[in-house]
Amino acid sequence: MDVVKAVETYVTKLVSVPSAMKVLLLDTHTTPIVSLSSTQSTLLSHQVYLTDRIDNKKRDRMPHMKCVCFLQPSEDSLEALEVELREPKYGEYYLYFSNILSKAAIERLAEVDEYEVVREVQEHFADYAPLLPALFSLNHVPTAASPLYGSTPNAWDADALERTVRGLTAVLLSLKKKPVIRYEKMSGMAKKLAVEIQHRVQSESTLFDFRLTQVPPLLLILDRRNDPVTPLLSQWTYQAMVHELLGIQNGRVDLSLVPDITADLSEITLTPSTDPFFAAHFLATFGDLGTSLKSYVQSYQSRSLAQGPSSINSISDMKRFVEEYPEFRKLGGNVSKHVALVGELSRIVGRDKLLEVGEVEQGLATSSGADFKAVQAVITDTAVPPWNKLRVVALYALRYQKTQTSNIASLINLMLANGVSREDARLVYVILNMAGADQRQDDLFSTESLLAKGRSALKGLKGVENVYTQHTPHLTQTLENLFKGRLRDTSYPFVDGAGPNASLQRPQDVIIFMIGGTTYEEARTITLLNQDGGSMSAGTRLLLGGTCVHNSSSYLEMVRSAATLFPASVYEPPPESASTAPALNLNLGGVNVSLGGPAGTGMYRTSGDEFGVQTDGIRDGVRSLIGKVKQGVDRIGLQ
Repeated sequence: MDVVKAVETYVTKLVSVPSAMKVLLLDTHTTPIVSLSSTQSTLLSHQVYLTDRIDNKKRDRMPHMKCVCFLQPSEDSLEALEVELREPKYGEYYLYFSNILSKAAIERLAEVDEYEVVREVQEHFADYAPLLPALFSLNHVPTAASPLYGSTPNAWDADALERTVRGLTAVLLSLKKKPVIRYEKMSGMAKKLAVEIQHRVQSESTLFDFRLTQVPPLLLILDRRNDPVTPLLSQWTYQAMVHELLGIQNGRVDLSLVPDITADLSEITLTPSTDPFFAAHFLATFGDLGTSLKSYVQSYQSRSLAQGPSSINSISDMKRFVEEYPEFRKLGGNVSKHVALVGELSRIVGRDKLLEVGEVEQGLATSSGADFKAVQAVITDTAVPPWNKLRVVALYALRYQKTQTSNIASLINLMLANGVSREDARLVYVILNMAGADQRQDDLFSTESLLAKGRSALKGLKGVENVYTQHTPHLTQTLENLFKGRLRDTSYPFVDGAGPNASLQRPQDVIIFMIGGTTYEEARTITLLNQDGGSMSAGTRLLLGGTCVHNSSSYLEMVRSAATLFPASVYEPPPESASTAPALNLNLGGVNVSLGGPAGTGMYRTSGDEFGVQTDGIRDGVRSLIGKVKQGVDRIGLQ
């Protein structure tokens, strides 16, 4: 269930043959897959001396070189390959495709191979980006030019559906899994994808002829619309924070716009497989990260003294220096990279007032609630960027959709008066129409019993950092129900053929796929569950994948582009539904008491005046801690 190893194995196989000097030709889809799965030195060790794109028409003829092609069997790549084979630039061709190659495509290639330069044609099912051992992406960030949705939030774009079916099929084939399939009942898209995957597995029965296990693997298909909260939140753990504030594209981070950045750090590689510090700390909270980075810098400084001129007194010292210098230089580069990265995160946190914004967000996303005045204060703060104001109001609208509709409208008007454009502000209603209470199958805000809320409140007080990391993705609750045999068939039905009592069987392998994109916060949950052998997930291996990996920007842009395909009513307030309104809703002196309905059962603050004193100590503690991290990073940068 390790997708990084699975794809690495495929890439190693395809560059190992032939054992001679060769060129590696890729397309737009396979280039990031290879870059995530291999390094330049690994390719060189297999005699790959040139890597290029098949659509580059300016390549030189090199008839003495062999050519390995690794391409997606898409129409564009097949056409480019036909052009290549009609006028071959290399002596021999070894063709590898990242997915199932149709018989018609093979015949097309055979017809154009007049010079008989093709030596081999194979399928290597690496049609997805392996971001972490337990996280993959189909690298489809939905846009107006490449949509995910059809004419409604429950319908697929035809091309996106086929792309998703092919990508998920490749994941299953690369891991040699023939799963039973379950899906979220509320999602027409999840049902359609589940049925299509089942059909593809049956139609390619020879490829899926794997050894049966006592309990078959499970493919659980979820819809982002059932949890719109997670991708809207600020992030406070290393990898998720970098993606939220700077963006990670196929393991690379663009730092070219960072003030005073050096040329060698303008673009950096950030993957656990190539960076030992990142591998050890990519799940760490921002506060812990500062301490770890300080130790890392001190370790480098002590080694730097040991490598100094005064330590070289003999031939053996010289030999040791020559042997260790490349590794030492690499360590220095890595230290500089992380100091620059954490320094930039600290700068953005301070500039955009993310500590204040993050506190309000966490209150809205968790059982503690957050008040109307706190959201108003964020909107009217001129130092808070418009984008962050929009996120907070969207979270407020999702939280209080059924109980405080007039407040939502007034917050939207307040945004318009405080620097948020009309095009952005109207996304609040788009989110409610796409993923509001009437669209979701599960209630995001009342999944905890009062007892559980009490426990989580106590847990939150143990460590000040938990104020910023209280939220747990809805996926956690879904998996907990799965592990305990409580994931009901009525809410998460099986595609035909699961057999009796299937929901009571605990699968050893679970592949979760999120239509509409997953997040690094959810990936962190999966990684921690896989690591925690003594937990409720013991004995179960989990793998998470999604259309893409979102940050709040890409999620809101997906919502924006999708809305252009839907009826114009998507920009209007969603119709009220009496059946989902609270059974009882009272306002008692600044405290909103809600019983039943999608807003959840519990008490929510509508005025924060009486509660300010209680939270001041926790807030100040966290700000002090993260302030110290920032000061430490600034000092490191000066050294």
